[in-house]
Amino acid sequence: MTDNVNEDFSRAMVVVAHADDAEWGCAGTVARWCAEGKHVVYVICTDGSKGTADATISPDEVIESRRSEQEEAGRVLGLADVVFLGYPDAYLESTLDLRKAIAREIRRHRPDVLVCMNPVRNLDGDGYIDHPDHFASGDAAMGAVYPTARDPLTFPELLNEEGLEPHKVREVWVMGRTHPDHFVDVTDYIETAVAALRAHRSQVDHDAADRHLREWRRRDGPRIGVEYAEVFKRFRLG
Repeated sequence: MTDNVNEDFSRAMVVVAHADDAEWGCAGTVARWCAEGKHVVYVICTDGSKGTADATISPDEVIESRRSEQEEAGRVLGLADVVFLGYPDAYLESTLDLRKAIAREIRRHRPDVLVCMNPVRNLDGDGYIDHPDHFASGDAAMGAVYPTARDPLTFPELLNEEGLEPHKVREVWVMGRTHPDHFVDVTDYIETAVAALRAHRSQVDHDAADRHLREWRRRDGPRIGVEYAEVFKRFRLG
């Protein structure tokens, strides 16, 4: 098996629940895409307001710091834009409202490839049961791709009032190691990926970010004969 990254596209979008989710899941791939000149946009669904163990910090302070950290990570990677939808952290649900909000960004930025989180709870392993915001964001993102962003009569106000033409995403890549069938060699971009993850200093320890990200990417690298790889479940949409 070899690195089968698809080079035949120019625009990509990554939809995740929280600031730092994309860095944990696909920062090497994003760094590679940006270095190759692709237009990459992040869409962050929640405001990150619950992302602290310190009860003396106000939610507004947490929101501000997490937003700033994500913007810094975006600069490290070379993102074209970071969009914050601002839904309350830890309360995310795959609602029609969230699906519409993501579809709006798909129509606005018109990605060829959309990367999202696993839309179901991941039961692999025995030390982590997954965050409900993660699979809510994944389910809403996939629903936004099909049919919401594609069909002119789904939320017609996006076209008639906002002037956002329907857009058909060509591929969806689901992050994670559950049934992967698509592998990206990120060996040359692991340093950038680690630097982007370290930007989330309120969430990750500097040394642990380096150690864990390298360890996880090193697990999958040998599957395609490289040192570091990221893996996805890939859907080519007709």
